[in-house]
Amino acid sequence: MNLNDLIPNEGSRKKRTRVGRGISAGKGKTAGKGQKGQNSRSGVGGNLYRQGGNLPFYRRLPFMRGEGFTPPNRLEYNEINLSQLAKFDAKSIITPDVLAEANLLHKKNNPVVVLGRGELSVALNVKVQRVSKSAREKIEAAGGSVELIS
Repeated sequence: MNLNDLIPNEGSRKKRTRVGRGISAGKGKTAGKGQKGQNSRSGVGGNLYRQGGNLPFYRRLPFMRGEGFTPPNRLEYNEINLSQLAKFDAKSIITPDVLAEANLLHKKNNPVVVLGRGELSVALNVKVQRVSKSAREKIEAAGGSVELIS
């Protein structure tokens, strides 16, 4: 067998239909496009403005910006308030893992932010990704410490 002996399998290659070549060819006159109408015209489709009654693509874009637009790559935090940390024992180390075991996190893979709502009377060692200014002041006033982790 030589390379010049190779041929495609029977029926795997089909000749393309040449349209508009007379009525005897079967695709003459209207060339398979039917009578009149949008799809019988040349240049149909590909126009971003015409979308069958929908608001055109480029006019939709400005509405996606501004107040109603939610950025797709925003960073979501698990929010923990001081009132939720008050139930832990004194001198305990609070990490995202400890909070996950206590079922205080909404999504375990997201970073944690401690917010300052509520009061704290026990000294805690808090190690989280973010802490608000008021929460830091209240934790340190209770004798605890705050450490930020990445």
